Amino acid sequence: MVFSNLVFLFIFLPLVLVTYYLVRNELRNYLLLGFSLVFYAWGEPKYVVVMIFSIILNYIFGLLVHSFRNHKSLNKIILGAAILTNLLVLGYYKYINFLINNINELLSTNIHMDPVVLPIGISFFTFQAMSYVIDVYRQPGEVQKNPFDLALYVALFPQLIAGPIVRYNEIAAQIKKRFVDIEKFSEGIRIFILGLSKKVLIANQVGFVADAIFNKPTSEMSVLLAWIGIIAYSLQIYFDFSGYSDMAIGLGKMFGFDFSKNFNYPYISKSIGEFWRRWHISLSTWFRDYVYIPLGGSRVSKFKSYRNLFIVWGLTGLWHGASWTFIAWGLYYGIIIALERAWLGGFLEKLWTPIRHAYVILIFLIGWVFFRADNFSYSFDFIKTMFGVNQQPLYDKLSIYYLYDYGAVILLAMIISTPIMPFIVRKVNKLVSNSFLQFSNQLIVSGILLFLLIVNIVHMVNSTFNPFIYFRF
Repeated sequence: MVFSNLVFLFIFLPLVLVTYYLVRNELRNYLLLGFSLVFYAWGEPKYVVVMIFSIILNYIFGLLVHSFRNHKSLNKIILGAAILTNLLVLGYYKYINFLINNINELLSTNIHMDPVVLPIGISFFTFQAMSYVIDVYRQPGEVQKNPFDLALYVALFPQLIAGPIVRYNEIAAQIKKRFVDIEKFSEGIRIFILGLSKKVLIANQVGFVADAIFNKPTSEMSVLLAWIGIIAYSLQIYFDFSGYSDMAIGLGKMFGFDFSKNFNYPYISKSIGEFWRRWHISLSTWFRDYVYIPLGGSRVSKFKSYRNLFIVWGLTGLWHGASWTFIAWGLYYGIIIALERAWLGGFLEKLWTPIRHAYVILIFLIGWVFFRADNFSYSFDFIKTMFGVNQQPLYDKLSIYYLYDYGAVILLAMIISTPIMPFIVRKVNKLVSNSFLQFSNQLIVSGILLFLLIVNIVHMVNSTFNPFIYFRF
């Protein structure tokens, strides 16, 4: 089930909210858990067993780590077994097809295996479950002895299948006790509607352009068409994923949970290091805290610190998908961040700010080509076309068509991907001083949100099923 779906908006969500606020406080966690399992099982019921297995597995490992806390050597073995078991489950579903295909190609073998279907969101809930056991081992995370509360942490439907990746110690207290008032509930609705608008009104529209262009052979593209395609995809993936994260955060607030922000206007960054501190924040900090720092981080020799950097970015690429293009995409950013640490960062700081922004934009646009394309051949040909190396025409009729029909949407998306709108809102709020003007301002904002919701519903009625990009991770 997806958030940008009429069944979710008009049946599932109202039913959850009404029953949640009708039952006694001590029953609410069980109710949320039940609905979360239904939410996950909606598309492929059999894969809910995988998630339940993950919950039981990590519940047991958490208890073992807690019980043998004073036996350091044994406790390390238990933690290692927990991490290995989680990675084996994730590896089987996510990478077994990739592994067999590569073995067959490298060794000229003919190993046959029916394709293993990837359970939706397995990377997200596996990383959450692993972080729980690791935090219990490190002691800041209190062990959860109630299996249903741990299950709620892993399976909570707002952030279950596409994040943000929530640490257990961040919401452990909220699972036990949380409070919602009308102000917090209203904020949740506002954030949810804005996130829904990002997905339906922007991501889906520019996504149509990106998909159409990337489905064309590069030999049939003009230079301008290639640039329109990658810009459209860059906007699609940002608004699709940040829109989902906003909806998850908004839904969480409706039930009393506070999830951390997952995006902070990454496209305004002045370096690639800054870009990744603003993009998919929960994943970046997860790799920092559970991989990079345990390896020694930057506190070791230069060689080892760069080694740690490449390990993290290789794993980041692999986390996103079982493909050499994803691994190359991760290492591509690892190389650039290593260069920024070595000397490029200092050089960039001396440059005019617009040039620094242009540098970041160029780097992530090239990076998204590898992320979006299915193979290296198409990726390199696409990039060559972007820079006119393939001797393609500068523009063609199709590129003019997309500019004419979708240029306004693309331009609006560019503007909204910057903090310009929040800046204007803050200025307006400062000007509104007396109570009457504040009330009028609130009415206007409510009217705008209602209008956006209606427009979203109209689009959803007239559109086909359009899942979130990060569901496949």
